[in-house]
Amino acid sequence: MAQTETTLTTKKKSSLSEKTKEAISAYIYISPFFILFGIFGLFPILFSFYLGFQKWNGLGEMEYVGLQNFEWILTDQIFWTSLSNTLIMWVLGTIPQLIIGIILAYALNSALIKMKSLFRVAIFMPYVTSTVAVAIVFGIMFNNQDFGLFNVILGWLGFDPVSWGTSWWGVKIAISTMVFWRWVGYNTIIYLAGLQAIPNELYEAAQIDGATIRQKIQYITIPMLRPIIILTVFTSTIGALQLFTEPLIYIGRSFREEGITVVLYLYREAFTNLSFGPASAAAIILFIIIIIISSINVFIANRIGR
Repeated sequence: MAQTETTLTTKKKSSLSEKTKEAISAYIYISPFFILFGIFGLFPILFSFYLGFQKWNGLGEMEYVGLQNFEWILTDQIFWTSLSNTLIMWVLGTIPQLIIGIILAYALNSALIKMKSLFRVAIFMPYVTSTVAVAIVFGIMFNNQDFGLFNVILGWLGFDPVSWGTSWWGVKIAISTMVFWRWVGYNTIIYLAGLQAIPNELYEAAQIDGATIRQKIQYITIPMLRPIIILTVFTSTIGALQLFTEPLIYIGRSFREEGITVVLYLYREAFTNLSFGPASAAAIILFIIIIIISSINVFIANRIGR
């Protein structure tokens, strides 16, 4: 009897030991992600919060200055200009791409469209295209000279050429168009995946009840897409408020006020002016703004379809 109990205890220990080995093995397999995230993700975030209260040029000793960096940022007119530019480009480039994305996804999901695979690939291609290449091409299309593509079109319509690269609204329209063209396909594919997950029986039942297309969209499509809409609104808002590559390539390192965004502003402070304290303070302020605007957008999107 004693020998049997000993055997059972040994088996239990062996079993527990085996489970422990499996758990350790699993943690080892997923550890590279957390290690890399800790080094290149979490540490820079925490260090930025620390730098926001310091005066540092990147080489010398740090000096604690309290809230002076935040006071300087909030009284800098260029920061508020960069924030207004970012919000304007968000309205011009991001909001339309969400609306157009739903319309394109609904069209691609329709039985009336032929060669759907070709259209899906064509719509998604801008997303996988290099941002630098996109910015260069759009820089040529929005050329300030009369031979620029959009100035040629304006000439055909009887309007004067626009200085897209230097005018206040021209820069914003050019960058917003670039952002819209690059990301509308990405959101379209996400919406299309959500539409294909909606059971077709709902539309068939609505058809039997005599529902119109508008009623199907209002009472079936939009409510069922609500989680996808919340996701795209959240991610697109964050991406729009962190706009950096497109304006940097389009307006160059001159950081002109008509095209500077918040991320471009803090980049200038950190790597051109070597003022890492104010740059980190601007990043913290942008972080708070992103949380507030994203929360408002998610709240509004969450009410869509109710």
